[in-house]
Amino acid sequence: MTLETRAVKESEFPDWLRAVATGFLRPPTPSDEEVEARRPGVELARTLGAFDGGRCVATYRTFPQRLTVVGGATVASNALTNVTVSPTHRRRGLLSTLITADLAVAKERGDVVSSLIAAEYPIYGRYGFGPAAWMTEWEIDVPRAALDRRWSGPTDGGRIDLVDVQDVRKLGPEVHACLAASQPGTVSRTERWWQLNTGQLRVPSQPWTEPFYAVYRSATGGVEGLLAYQSDDNWGDAKQPLNTAQVREMIALTPAAERALWTYVCSIDWVAKVRSGYRAPDDVLPLLLPDPRAARVLTQADFLWVRILDVARALEARTYGTTGTLVLELHDGLGLSAGRFRLEVTPQGAECATTTATPDLTLDVRELGAMYLGDESAVRLKALGALEENRAGAVLDAERMFSTPTRPWCPDIF
Repeated sequence: MTLETRAVKESEFPDWLRAVATGFLRPPTPSDEEVEARRPGVELARTLGAFDGGRCVATYRTFPQRLTVVGGATVASNALTNVTVSPTHRRRGLLSTLITADLAVAKERGDVVSSLIAAEYPIYGRYGFGPAAWMTEWEIDVPRAALDRRWSGPTDGGRIDLVDVQDVRKLGPEVHACLAASQPGTVSRTERWWQLNTGQLRVPSQPWTEPFYAVYRSATGGVEGLLAYQSDDNWGDAKQPLNTAQVREMIALTPAAERALWTYVCSIDWVAKVRSGYRAPDDVLPLLLPDPRAARVLTQADFLWVRILDVARALEARTYGTTGTLVLELHDGLGLSAGRFRLEVTPQGAECATTTATPDLTLDVRELGAMYLGDESAVRLKALGALEENRAGAVLDAERMFSTPTRPWCPDIF
């Protein structure tokens, strides 16, 4: 039968959910309660599907997002999620059809970038996305970490308080907003996000277990950090506690808050291991421990992917730590961001416009996406053959212009 790609109708939403579940290898028949819980969080005009004889066989959805870039400004992003193709309809170009049309609409709408968390690495580079922020998860062997087991709280005048979920619903958005004002890679959170992630709104396929919540208050009483964690109940022989604490959220706005919250969770009685959750690869966590080797890497992988849609607006939105000029020749297989651009930067700001000048560097838009938040190195891209230097010294200029003191980090899966 003829395959049809289009926006999903109201009556087709349950079938679209079935196709999403099929793609992610989850039980494929959504309950009425599941449909009812998920429907308010979906904008049907931005929810696409491919249909074969009336049955949904591919899914694709976007939503508006704000992405924090270097310097603390945010840009409008077209965030992708729920991307699947059923195993019966692979290799027929369905994703290419859906994503190509959607990215063109996003550019026309005025979105500066597009963003996603990739389930598989090889898929999205061919559509111009580059891995812009990576993540690392550690498991801490608490006894080996050699922390002071008599630790009873911060010594800097601050304090740690356990709080209730009602407090988190009030304090959480404020703390996250402060993080988003400074941390490149942070993405916006909606009221629905907070409802889902504090148990106020329940989805049947996502069982809710309320975690413990702790906040760090500075000596002046301001909340500078938020921690959410849960623990299993595991005891070994001879009544030895072997519990693992899983960190679900840790936002620290100051170094003092970060030190205090990590020390706190690693000092809880009965906890023998701590799993950090997804952190920036250069997180200070291992070095906070007297023995950093007690922190074992569980996962290190790409996480947030970025696709530049509007080159000039994207490059002008972020800040740069030096003064310089680059002429970039951008290739783009989808034709959305191809062209030649002159970028002039100072620590006070940047200007970017199309030009006919001779290019200093030639690269694909996916490499620009990888460099955008400061995570990827122009020097490394040249070594990989992914970037062409047309002017001697241009790669080092790009390295100085795009590099950042710390790596970007995205706290959220979407």
